[in-house]
Amino acid sequence: MSKQFVFSLNSIRFDEHYQPSSNTRLTTNFANLARGTSRQENLRNTLTMIDNRFNDLAYWDNAEGDRYRVELDIISVEMKIGTDSSAHALPLIEVLQTHILDRRTDTRISGIVGNNFSSYVRDYDFSVLLLEHNRNRDSFSTPDNFGVLHGQIFQAFVASETYRQNFSKAPVICLSVSSSKVYHRTANRHPVLGVEYLQNEFSPTDDYFGKMGMKVRYFMPPGSVAPLAFYHTGDLLTDYSNLELISTISTMETFQKIYRPEIYNANAAAGQRYQPSLQHQDYSLTRIVYDREERSRLAIEQGKFVEECFIEPYRATLEQWSANYAL
Repeated sequence: MSKQFVFSLNSIRFDEHYQPSSNTRLTTNFANLARGTSRQENLRNTLTMIDNRFNDLAYWDNAEGDRYRVELDIISVEMKIGTDSSAHALPLIEVLQTHILDRRTDTRISGIVGNNFSSYVRDYDFSVLLLEHNRNRDSFSTPDNFGVLHGQIFQAFVASETYRQNFSKAPVICLSVSSSKVYHRTANRHPVLGVEYLQNEFSPTDDYFGKMGMKVRYFMPPGSVAPLAFYHTGDLLTDYSNLELISTISTMETFQKIYRPEIYNANAAAGQRYQPSLQHQDYSLTRIVYDREERSRLAIEQGKFVEECFIEPYRATLEQWSANYAL
């Protein structure tokens, strides 16, 4: 990998006392929950939902349903361009690292890194570049090489010594299914991930993560009402333990119930043929306050920020690095 990019990590615990740092992307689920008059109640209720869902899925040798607790660390990735030690580190991505506390054995088990995925460059790609590209077009399209630079930077980070020193397994990103696609239930069933769904065609998000070197599978876990999209690089079903997978499911399903209740807190489960919709009316709300309009507005603001502070000042360097990376 080119010495031009140097990655560094910062970690902060996501608990009821969490307050977003000045470098945190404010569009992230966890940052949105941690602001306003209800911030501590939001955080406490969110963590309780995660723990309850974890124990619901990890039911064996867990008669009281309280054996496990999930701990979450927010991992912020920064990147320096060039060898100048005084150069300012640019915020790149944020992911979550899960840990599992087994209260019976008093042991702490590492979970999965990834889960939630927040990226300044992705904000730029989707909220600035893509909008501008389609502004006066009759039909939707994507610019040439859309998502290529972002995907290369992500793969460079995962291949870096910084990543290998901190994480033993490849990341798994767990997101919502696309409301523009149709999903069909299959006969394949996993004891933790649940029943598998296949989509009729890839979504723009699927294509975007494909450029990050990640493939996708869709599973609806036991007790869930809609499938989740699991983006991964290896073998999702064999590379991770059941407890690791449950830590991701319980965490990300909780965030999706809060952020997309029309899909993930619906009052009826997905059937054989399923197309999610944010206009669905038969759903329940959580007791957690989430500002979805603010999230959309901030994505545009932060996309413009990365354009001004990263894309434009380093365009020549980035283009040269990207061209060489592809060889």
